[in-house]
Amino acid sequence: MKKRIFIAIASIFIPPYVIAHSADLDAVIVYGHETELIGEALTASEGIIGRGEIASRPVLRSGEILEFVPGMVVTQHSGSGKANQFFLRGFNLDHGTDFRTTIDGMPINMRTHGHGQGYTDLNFIIPEFIERIEFQKGPYHSEYGDFSTAGSADFFISNNLEQSFLLSEIGEDNYFRNVAGNSYKINDATLLLGFESHLYDGPWEDIEEDVEKFNGLIRLTNTVAGGDLSLTLMAYDNNWNSADQIPQRAIDNNLISELGSLDTTVGGESQRYSISSQWQKSAWTFNAYVIQSELYLFSNFTYFLDDPVNGDQFEQVDERSIYGANINHYAITHIADRDISYYYGLQLRYDDIDNVALHRTRARQRLSTVRQDSVNEYSIGLFLETEIPLTAKLTSTLGIRYDHLFVDVDSNNPANSGNDDDSMVNFKAGLRYTINDNWETYFNAGQSFHSNDARGSTISIDPGTGNPTDSVDLLVRGEGIETGLRFYDSEHFNISFALWLLELDSELLFVGDAGNTEASRASRRWGAELATYYWFTEQFSFDFELAWTESRFREDATDEGNHIDGSLPMVLSTGFTWEPIQNWSTTLRLRHFSERTLDSFNRVQSKPLTVINMGIDYMHKQWQLGLDILNLFDSEDHDIDYFYTSRLQGETISGVEENHFHPIEPRTIRFQVKYLF
Repeated sequence: MKKRIFIAIASIFIPPYVIAHSADLDAVIVYGHETELIGEALTASEGIIGRGEIASRPVLRSGEILEFVPGMVVTQHSGSGKANQFFLRGFNLDHGTDFRTTIDGMPINMRTHGHGQGYTDLNFIIPEFIERIEFQKGPYHSEYGDFSTAGSADFFISNNLEQSFLLSEIGEDNYFRNVAGNSYKINDATLLLGFESHLYDGPWEDIEEDVEKFNGLIRLTNTVAGGDLSLTLMAYDNNWNSADQIPQRAIDNNLISELGSLDTTVGGESQRYSISSQWQKSAWTFNAYVIQSELYLFSNFTYFLDDPVNGDQFEQVDERSIYGANINHYAITHIADRDISYYYGLQLRYDDIDNVALHRTRARQRLSTVRQDSVNEYSIGLFLETEIPLTAKLTSTLGIRYDHLFVDVDSNNPANSGNDDDSMVNFKAGLRYTINDNWETYFNAGQSFHSNDARGSTISIDPGTGNPTDSVDLLVRGEGIETGLRFYDSEHFNISFALWLLELDSELLFVGDAGNTEASRASRRWGAELATYYWFTEQFSFDFELAWTESRFREDATDEGNHIDGSLPMVLSTGFTWEPIQNWSTTLRLRHFSERTLDSFNRVQSKPLTVINMGIDYMHKQWQLGLDILNLFDSEDHDIDYFYTSRLQGETISGVEENHFHPIEPRTIRFQVKYLF
């Protein structure tokens, strides 16, 4: 602990002369919702999040920057080091199954991952270096393939900084976060350097999370062969202890408090290292990347249900390298007095998964191996999207996408080894009608897909029970339609409204906790979304975002209802930013998530969550002081709820089916000092 405090304090006092002076740049703050998308957007539900918005909102965890996407919920059921849990458009996205994320063209979703398909860990992102986030909802863009049925978000790293900075945050429960950033010229090139250290123990009564997270960023940009070239290195290392979800009866029986744990030895460690390049000249874009990723995660959700002696703790392992490249081209052809644009590209990806495994453990010591595999997974994607102006105000968009996936699984059980491949063609179409400079309407229809875990496509023996089991398709199609409108007034107002429907052929998932596939049925989701942003004056702005969803299975099943477990019916987010006097700024934000159904009959629901966060900033010359109060009114709501069977130590029954939850963290205060130079 003393070493951790020393690291935190030392990074506060790095003298400015250690870092070279930044380039002389004009300060420009980008607020994405003030960016005009009339005539540019394909749908009513897409948008841009600028660096100004990212900087202004107080967040508990770095992954919550994805909640800037209207209707998105980012929560956590375990420790601070693993991927967050995501909800959007009626999907319990788990850790990213139907929401695609990238950073500078590199994929973040992990295929055939040890913890869950589409695993999306955002802990390696330093928010201060994100230039913007571009988001889309629904399967309407041809450029986006795997995991994009519910939507996608693309993070873009800044090429330089307006000003170099040193930032230090300190808060309750031994919270220390320090960030340093600098960009400067080397002849004609620009070098960006970034570093983050994050230490945190958490509010839990019987464990210290002991989070030790470190991020590094190096980015070099220059003009090469007449185009803009960037080379980016990113490094992430994290280890932590977890406070997992807990059963209600353990609290009712005074075994633990709501901030207690039943297994104090769970947690994990994770690393991610990458190098990527991007070259852009005129209408051509090329990028390539190499990613090395590892995760060792210890969890225990059922306690002593399966093993009354050693307990049910297990370790999930994922060790892989990812290689990929993308080539895109944009062109315009003049036909019959109309400019017809074409956007097409090629996407290649290879996941070399050296070790993906599930082990039974006790206090992080391995007892046995449930299954252990190595997997090679190759994919190719081709897309073409064309935009055709039909009249001066009406524009059509047509798109087609082809994907092929090949997998080779080498399992410790030869019966579960093998190879498989699958391909899919998806079509997209849309209409955009521009009423005038302020109003635009949209109609879109499209198809997309998510891939299933490669191990599920070759499995024949359940590794947990030894019983025969059925394999699943590699690719699962989703289809959607959406209509909406957008109003934009650069002086005061931005509003968008969308009605949408999404259908999936199947929601089959690979269950990392058991090493097998879990069957589900075809589904349908529909809903409405409203996002409004109002700038009363330069000093006062207000926003309001509301998303409503209904989710149902389309097929009847014996002894099961038609409600989709975990779906979230309503999400509300609102807040304001006010600068009462010069150099002072105040932000107040409210997030509300309604009850979620926890079983297919909708007989059990989670509690709703309402939390208010507040931030106050003061700027004086080169110094910026900030105060964040997270969970301002000390809400005791739940971050997330699950309904399943578990067994406590000493219980003689086979198990109890009840609510298990992870509490929201109590009110916490964090103070920030930032020095600009």
